[in-house]
Amino acid sequence: MGIESPPEDLKQIFGPNERVQMYIKQKIYHPKLSIDSIVVTNERIILRHPHALGLKKDYTDYNYRDISNVLLDRGVLRSNLRFMLRQGGEPLTLDSIPNSEAQKAYGLVRENLVVSQTPYTAATLGVSAPSQPGTPRHINGYCSKCGAPLAEGQRFCGSCGTEASPQTQTIIEREVVKVKCTYCGYLNDETDQSCKSCGAKL
Repeated sequence: MGIESPPEDLKQIFGPNERVQMYIKQKIYHPKLSIDSIVVTNERIILRHPHALGLKKDYTDYNYRDISNVLLDRGVLRSNLRFMLRQGGEPLTLDSIPNSEAQKAYGLVRENLVVSQTPYTAATLGVSAPSQPGTPRHINGYCSKCGAPLAEGQRFCGSCGTEASPQTQTIIEREVVKVKCTYCGYLNDETDQSCKSCGAKL
């Protein structure tokens, strides 16, 4: 199903710093498009949908800044990926992808979302935020598949998407309770006495 190198026509649309992280060659049902493959890069998700008997090739892409979250609905053999879009509307759903490829794509997309969005988003996705330039990262192990270093709390390899094994993975879980302001709706820490947004008593 998945192959290492995407077709030449896809390579022509990549940006100068864009790297292919995964290519899935598989026909996927979509109500508006006839998708024949998916490319996950460090900058976006590209859907390739040829038409006119394959003579014309069209692409639809989703930049990570336009995606608010990704969900993995894992089945026995195949999984569905759902991408929630920031502008609302119907989420992008890619159905019936083999479990191993869906899980790898899910891990890559989650890490790319963290890199392209704010630290707050990283916390809500449950992925450790990338360190700032010049900040040393604690290496907690190495990927069992490709050997890339894994930072503390990293659940998937940023190079190949393989899930980190329990021996190389440190998971810190804590419950965060937020209190919603009855006046403006802002979510405050449970220890706050007044709203950080409007100043009302909580």
